[in-house]
Amino acid sequence: MADETDVQESTERSKEPERLTGIRFDDFAIPTEILAGLKDLGNVYCTPIQAEILPLVLAGKDVVCLARTGSGKTAAFLVSLFAGVLSNPDRKTGIPSALIVAPTQDLCLQIHEEAKSLGRYTGLDLAMVVRGQDDQGQSLASHENAAIVIGTPGGVIDFYKKGLLKTEGIKFLVIDEAERLFTQRLAGDMRYLLRKLPHSRERVSILFSGVLSYRVLAVTYDFMNLPDFVTTTLDQVRTNDIDQALFHVASEEKLRLLLGLLQRESWKRALIFVNSGEEAESLSQKLKDNGLPAEGVIGEWPQNKRRNLMARFKGGKIKILVTTDDLARGIHVEDITLAVNYRLPQDGETYIRRLGRVTVPGRAISFASEGDAFFIEPIEQKLGYKIPVLWPQDDWFREDQAGAAHPEIEESRAEPGTGRKPPKEKKEGIPFLVGKKVVFSREPGGVFGLAVEPKAETLEEPATMPQKRKKRHRGRPRKQKAGSKTPAETMSPAGEA
Repeated sequence: MADETDVQESTERSKEPERLTGIRFDDFAIPTEILAGLKDLGNVYCTPIQAEILPLVLAGKDVVCLARTGSGKTAAFLVSLFAGVLSNPDRKTGIPSALIVAPTQDLCLQIHEEAKSLGRYTGLDLAMVVRGQDDQGQSLASHENAAIVIGTPGGVIDFYKKGLLKTEGIKFLVIDEAERLFTQRLAGDMRYLLRKLPHSRERVSILFSGVLSYRVLAVTYDFMNLPDFVTTTLDQVRTNDIDQALFHVASEEKLRLLLGLLQRESWKRALIFVNSGEEAESLSQKLKDNGLPAEGVIGEWPQNKRRNLMARFKGGKIKILVTTDDLARGIHVEDITLAVNYRLPQDGETYIRRLGRVTVPGRAISFASEGDAFFIEPIEQKLGYKIPVLWPQDDWFREDQAGAAHPEIEESRAEPGTGRKPPKEKKEGIPFLVGKKVVFSREPGGVFGLAVEPKAETLEEPATMPQKRKKRHRGRPRKQKAGSKTPAETMSPAGEA
């Protein structure tokens, strides 16, 4: 029996570190304070990307990494930064030694929380600087003693211009999700910020990007010191470990099929991807109206509201989260067993990134309608295989209970005694013909043979109609009629009787 248990334990362990390597964190020259934080988090073995980055950064080399979210890149650069700052003999107190730049506030918050957990024994202070944060006063007071600063480009620039952030002591720089930071909207801010940092030969720079575009490559040559390139292959993405299915469905039937699949499938937490914040809000409201514990993430919300929503999602009070690709990059929650592509992404990289949110083993469902079916080909080209197609049965569709409630709400507004005015009826038709009688016309000028009925013409003018007076020109004298007296003849001289 002992041999059988050993065999079972060995097979279970072989399945667990499938995405890990045999390299341990204590195999590198990492301070014991950091190793203690890693042990508390249960991190003993390195992921493939961590095993390649750590020896390069610890040796003082710049690194450009092509990696997706969920590959362990956050822990890779945090361990490197903590180790570099603690081992730096020239570190000055009172000014930051490391800077981490991320595109969104949610991603900065995620990095900040993970850095607090990982560096709890290091004694290094952290600060998060983002534009428009609610606790800006607290951050302004605490950032001066922070060794590591985490922020968005706009937030870091604001603090720098106010004289509250000193950059001359920056020895380590991390640029996360560079493909978003060096877009046309943020490229100017990033280049301004990089020019205010010490020269690339005086610091260690780490850049992570999902796509090595021309803009990203230009930054590596302008602001980095001969970096080494590290990439992750498609086999490391583990898309084959996720059960995928593709449904061809009309746009007006998507909601009914989604309601039916959520009832049929077994899942713990679900992510539903759409392409706009308005659609996320609308779809989440429809799911809630159908009795499902769903919420939508909106980019325009304040940071505290999004933070509370993510805490409810992590705590299990919300089971379904409707989000966009931009806001989903800051989501790192365990036990997400179902991902639904309510709207297909336009490229394969985004599709793989969405699947990276799913816990293995998990399931990914995609809807292809008449508006986005042509995105299937580039996605399958990136994957290297065809996504299995399933045809839904009639009993897989569930009626939308929210749709039947809307007419009742509209009728209740028009009831007397409520104090509300009934909604105005919209007049349908061509705008310039509304309220006019339209008849068939054979005369030219009509719209598809239609024209406004002309007014009946009168044969003779009424006798009571006054005649028009002729216009009189002031410059011309009046013509005198024959036999009329001149003004001189009508006047009598003074003194005559």
